Amino acid sequence: MTAHTWYLLAILAVAITSLICLINSRLRIHPFVALLLVSVGTGLAAGEPVAKLVDSLETGAGHTLGDVGLTLALGAMLGRLLSDSGATDAIAHAIVDRSGGRGLPWLVAAAAFVIGIPMFFEVGLIVLLPLIFSVARRLEDRGAAKGSPYVLLGVPAIAALSTLHGMLPPHPGPLTAMTGLHADLGLTLGVGIVCAIPTVILAGPVYARWIAPRLADVRPDDALVTQFTGRRHPAKQEQGSTPAPVGGPGAQLRPDAHPRIGVPVPLAVAAVLIPVALMLLRALAEAMLDESSGLRSVLTFAGEPLMAMLAGFLFALAVTLAGRSSTGDQARASLTESLRSIAAILLIIGGGGAFNQVLKDSGIGDAVASAARGAHLNVIVLGWLVALLLSLTTGSATVGIVSATGIVAPLIGAGGGLEASLLVVAIGAGSLGLNYVNHAGFWLVKESFGMDLNQAAKTQTVVQTLVSVSGLAMALLLSVFA
Repeated sequence: MTAHTWYLLAILAVAITSLICLINSRLRIHPFVALLLVSVGTGLAAGEPVAKLVDSLETGAGHTLGDVGLTLALGAMLGRLLSDSGATDAIAHAIVDRSGGRGLPWLVAAAAFVIGIPMFFEVGLIVLLPLIFSVARRLEDRGAAKGSPYVLLGVPAIAALSTLHGMLPPHPGPLTAMTGLHADLGLTLGVGIVCAIPTVILAGPVYARWIAPRLADVRPDDALVTQFTGRRHPAKQEQGSTPAPVGGPGAQLRPDAHPRIGVPVPLAVAAVLIPVALMLLRALAEAMLDESSGLRSVLTFAGEPLMAMLAGFLFALAVTLAGRSSTGDQARASLTESLRSIAAILLIIGGGGAFNQVLKDSGIGDAVASAARGAHLNVIVLGWLVALLLSLTTGSATVGIVSATGIVAPLIGAGGGLEASLLVVAIGAGSLGLNYVNHAGFWLVKESFGMDLNQAAKTQTVVQTLVSVSGLAMALLLSVFA
């Protein structure tokens, strides 16, 4: 490598270090602002002309948001509609109500897998908490679980939700990586599902069976359990009192004590799966039908992420309004609120797009590609490692994904093919690992389940690291066929 190549690599190292310091400094600079500042500094240090640098920032942010932002907004609104209409509750109960005792962790994982398709990790977990607490309370009353039933059921939900959030479109991280690497949507979905299933099994029900007996004293705050189940823990009842069933005779036999909103289960499942089904149909059409086929054109259009999410959203909206789960005004207010929750994510994605474009236009991306080729470093491992380190140090999986995508994109040229799809999965998996105290999800799990730091590390941190390592292993295994 030339001296100039080494100089560009040094600039990249300083840029990443600066990004970490800005986000973690006492000033706590927002990741979006930090990404813009680092992008400007990187471009200037690399010798990119000022006029071109501004164009790089605008082009990178605009292109990324154009590809990802609209789809992400529709996904957030779809998830909110499903939650507000009771659809997610209907799906979860339809799965769990049919279970015996030992199969519950597996069925909670299945419910979280389905619900996690359109929902972010934090939103999906909040939606599932009433179900987890209610069923865990039932196991607790019967003495039917070894160890903490809350851990036994919570771990599979955490594993499934985090796996889908990090490794499968249409979630923002994988969708951003897919766009930056020019990966095929259908192939990425297929590869992601193949990698996700064994990952969820290992990090979810299998690990839950092992860790639950070792965290036997984990139990959420009694007020929170009461809020979700309608009944206080027997130890908290006043002496001589009898807990009254909520909802009439037989209510204690139900997984929860909350009335359900009447959403038929088939419609609920359809609302969740429509976007995925349309995207998979697009992949099949492109693989099996002639380019001149009218059916292929229709399926290709319908399977675009934006169109697929729009179809799922409209179906969910129709289910909500037709079932009178809410009025038009209520639905509108709820959708507006759902968009507020993703504003920060959209900004970070835009900042990451600007950073990626600067790396490309300044020649740093080519320098990274040259160094990786000289070191014979596996691009899948490199993408996973960069995303892992950036996510760990910045506390943002999104920052990890968008930055890692820009760094490794030059290594696969024009992109496409199995290698690009596996790289999307690997980068997403890397962003999930070593989830600890600087991640919001860690604190959500810790406080929701009433854990101390050590217990939360043994659940949230270990589960997501298992997901991360398993995702990398599956991607490497499938890369044999690339």
